[in-house]
Amino acid sequence: MAAAGLTGVPAVASQAQSAVSSTGGAEWITLGTRGGPVASATRAQPANLLVVDGANYLVDAGDGVSGQLARVGIPTAAITGVFISHLHFDHTAGLAGLLGLRWQTNAERPLIVYGPPGTAAMTEGLVASMGPGTTAGYGIPGAAPRDPADGVRVIELRDGDSVEVGSMQVRARGNTHYSFPAGSDLADRFESLSFRFDTPARAIVYTGDTGPSAAVEELARGADLLVAEMMDVAHTVAAVRRNSPNLPPAIAAEMESHLGSHHLVPADVGQLAARAGVGALIVTHFVGIEPGEVGHADYLQTISAAYAGPAVIASDLERF
Repeated sequence: MAAAGLTGVPAVASQAQSAVSSTGGAEWITLGTRGGPVASATRAQPANLLVVDGANYLVDAGDGVSGQLARVGIPTAAITGVFISHLHFDHTAGLAGLLGLRWQTNAERPLIVYGPPGTAAMTEGLVASMGPGTTAGYGIPGAAPRDPADGVRVIELRDGDSVEVGSMQVRARGNTHYSFPAGSDLADRFESLSFRFDTPARAIVYTGDTGPSAAVEELARGADLLVAEMMDVAHTVAAVRRNSPNLPPAIAAEMESHLGSHHLVPADVGQLAARAGVGALIVTHFVGIEPGEVGHADYLQTISAAYAGPAVIASDLERF
């Protein structure tokens, strides 16, 4: 195998699939692999499907997630739970549509949403926005009302929390995607989380969005699969400026500071995977030079300078 699995998806997928059995399987499907805030014509925004022992869990729910689920043959009513890493819109925008479609199709069980502080308030707002549509319903006089709030339940998690979900243990750690001062009101109210899913088959760690983080490194130690975000910051800043040429200077400065300090670049990803000793690496939430374009292969070369295991920059709808 070439350094860092440069042969691409098959190298990682074959290793991952070898750990999946019919009685204790765990499959990771990248539904959306494009980081925000600029939408892409070719890739959906961050969302993943984790299938464990036949149960379906979303890990982040970016814009377009319901359509991506349809493309892999999973109806919205078949989702058991959702894990939200943090409250930025590219990771949550698809949740409103998911809740509405589940209401329309009369999903049998409430959807359980696990997420950081603020998830309950966000979800309450989404349910409130469903009021006019659910009240009008299908326009049939005398139809029995169905409260959309009955279709969702929220469990908020904080740094260090652990919860049993189905046949897996899920552990959350706060990461460095936010840098609110310790002890401040905002630090108390909001966290960005990374998750470790210890399933009967294997351990999968999802960074969500983060900068370099000792806590995420500890969380990922010895995992079979690390799913890590990655950005080409200069490329992303240029894309934002093209998309929003009239962005006020103060907001542009905040955006550039955030992108530069709260995300992982290729060298960071390679070092994280190597230090944690993970079995394989999947890069997602990717914004940069696209596959097939000159310079794309340089990202994997940079990762391989630190991490010798199999690695791939994922596309939408790939299975691992």
